[in-house]
Amino acid sequence: MSDETKAKVGRRDFLRKVGIGTVGAGATLATPLVGSAQADSENNDEKRKARYKESDHVKTYYRVNRYPAKGG
Repeated sequence: MSDETKAKVGRRDFLRKVGIGTVGAGATLATPLVGSAQADSENNDEKRKARYKESDHVKTYYRVNRYPAKGG
């Protein structure tokens, strides 16, 4: 029974150490990726433009999946 207890404690200690190492590595990797905030570069006309375009492949998707036709 003492062998089972030792194995469980050893496994738990290992997982704790791996978890701590992962958190530390994640913090180290995330630090260089953080940069200064920048304002968006779009002007008012670009912000208001239509972004969705119903192209042929979109129309085919709607037809194949039996979505109702627009305006009908």
